[in-house]
Amino acid sequence: MEEYKEQLTERLLQKNDQITYEQALTWVELLWEDFEATYAKAGHEYAGAEMTLKVVTQWIDNYGERLHDFIAKNPKYRHLLQGKNGI
Repeated sequence: MEEYKEQLTERLLQKNDQITYEQALTWVELLWEDFEATYAKAGHEYAGAEMTLKVVTQWIDNYGERLHDFIAKNPKYRHLLQGKNGI
C-alpha cells in the first residue's frame, strides 16, 4: 500500500506544482482514507487497495491541479496541508 501512496504522490506532484512533496503525500493519505471510510460507511465490503488506487488516481487526474485551492475554501484542513512556508 505504501508503494501505491508513493506512486500517487508522484502523480499528484506532476499535476500540481503549487504543493510540496509533504503536502502531496498528505493529500494522498487524506483522499485514500476518505474513499475507504466512505465506501465502508455505504455498506460495501472492502474492495482492496487496487480499487482505492484506481479511485484516488481518478481524483488526482481530475482535480489534482486545483487541490491547493481547497485550503482557501476549507480552513479546517489548513494545519494538515500548510507547509512551513505556506501554500
